[in-house]
Amino acid sequence: MISTRGRYALRVMLDLAQNQKDGYVPMKDVASRQQLSLKYLEQILPPLKQNGMVVGIQGKGGGYRLTKDIHDYTIGEILRVTEKELAPVSCLAEGASACAMKSSCKTIGFWEGLNDVVNEYMDSKTLADLL
Repeated sequence: MISTRGRYALRVMLDLAQNQKDGYVPMKDVASRQQLSLKYLEQILPPLKQNGMVVGIQGKGGGYRLTKDIHDYTIGEILRVTEKELAPVSCLAEGASACAMKSSCKTIGFWEGLNDVVNEYMDSKTLADLL
């Protein structure tokens, strides 16, 4: 399940895409338009900034803006930055310990297939598609 952090990150990225033509977009404006808590947005932005998805400046005229074209952001990459994990089961999570049952697991193929379908779908959609 995608958390509110991931869903709100998508909303922030879309809002920036729609409003950055005038320069940097103040987060208070995004919070107001999206009806989100500014305090919560301040927790969502650091991982987006650390991963080079947005850039921000402080002071008069400050705010955030996207670092690349909206066609170059996949939904999958945004969610992977904001969510701890997208895998449907813990044994497929990145960095998970090898499962002792994997060789005899009757369901692993199903979970791997679901994981592939979800990730392929998320990686096939961009911010431009959502706009």
